[in-house]
Amino acid sequence: MTLSMLYGEPRVITVGAQVLGEALDRQAVPRREVGWRPPLPGTAPALARVLADPRRESANATAVERMLSARPMLTGVRPAREALGLAAGEFFHAGPPITWERASGPMRGALVGAMLFEGLAATPEEAEDRLASGAGITLDSCHHHRTVGPMAGLVSPSMWMLEVADAEHGGTAYCSLNEGLGKVLRYGAYGPEVIDRLRWMGEVLGPVLAAALERCGPLDLRTLIAQALQMGDELHNRNRAATSLLVREIAPAIVEAAPDHAAEVLRFINGNDHFFLNAGMAAAKVSADAARGVPGSSLVVAMARNGTDFGIQVSGLGDRWFTGPAGVPDGLYLGGYGPDDANPDIGDSTITETTGLGGFAMAAAPAIVRFVGGEVSDAVAATTSMYEITLAEHPAYQIPGLGFRGTPVGIDVALVARTGLLPVVNTGIAGRIAGTGQVGAGLVSPPAEAFTAALDALCDG
Repeated sequence: MTLSMLYGEPRVITVGAQVLGEALDRQAVPRREVGWRPPLPGTAPALARVLADPRRESANATAVERMLSARPMLTGVRPAREALGLAAGEFFHAGPPITWERASGPMRGALVGAMLFEGLAATPEEAEDRLASGAGITLDSCHHHRTVGPMAGLVSPSMWMLEVADAEHGGTAYCSLNEGLGKVLRYGAYGPEVIDRLRWMGEVLGPVLAAALERCGPLDLRTLIAQALQMGDELHNRNRAATSLLVREIAPAIVEAAPDHAAEVLRFINGNDHFFLNAGMAAAKVSADAARGVPGSSLVVAMARNGTDFGIQVSGLGDRWFTGPAGVPDGLYLGGYGPDDANPDIGDSTITETTGLGGFAMAAAPAIVRFVGGEVSDAVAATTSMYEITLAEHPAYQIPGLGFRGTPVGIDVALVARTGLLPVVNTGIAGRIAGTGQVGAGLVSPPAEAFTAALDALCDG
């Protein structure tokens, strides 16, 4: 064997450090590169125990199959007080639970705006005083109530909600109506134009959409999302195709149900390429919820941010949150804004990545790089890397540029720890000062400690 090594052609396998591989390449030595990364620091003992859990393989197969087989249908539009039982002074927000004292600028701004919208305060100062005192005010996470909300995710009783039902497993999820971009409540703005728009949405947009859906019947969101992926959307920061497909489905019913308001409603939707985002989020929420509650499963069923904390929930660990500090996105900024103006990551919209869309589907949306930065090759690399930390490929959500391969879906806490790869998230960027609104868009990495904490908890379970 020693002589063959000395006189034969070397067969080289390189692992890890690129410097060795590059030196061999310069010498034209054939080699095979093995992609390997060390596990996240300090996770080896917990990782060994979780991987050895005899329940894990079958539990994950059950959980991810439920997620993949969900059939989200847009069934209605209703006020939050009716759909969710919200009473005056009750507000739901994005991300893990948080108090006023720990809330970031955009979260505080959205809460102030919701107070003004509901008539619980006459001025921003009065709203802040009431929120700080907590008198008659209740805050809770949207996720605790089958609900998701983009950015600050504020839901108050008078807001109208999209209702999405899972025709396969019977669950229901909700999301508010999308306001558009710029100075909007979800980014923490609360000026008069924001409140006026919310009132119009409550008085006109919501009732018109509700009447239209009653005429045209439930809309199959799974099929619509699949079509939009073929047309260049990734369904988080790019929803142009999905919004167009939704308008095509519902426009005739809008005209028939509300001829007096049809033009203004269709004009509003047409001017808002992100209008479908909220329907897609509710579809993702109901799909992820179908995978909850499987003992022994290490499948992530929620990722969410409140502007202070980034949290995850895991199928086999009930409703417990595992959190770490939310990071500041790295991306492109609007106008004169820059990184110093950015708030840490915020919003429930990472439910799209949780179910194989958004950052996990960027290879389907080359145009997304013009919005979040980078090159087309970066978008492809982001998607392909996510196959390493997921349990399946989505049978309906396919990427033309990858030979119609299904999007990577089903984030596994154990695979995140074993590979050291964190989920790819693309997101809007909110201004850190309340009232600013959107300042940009980009990419962000979740905190590793959220996943390692969940891994430790799986050991105890």
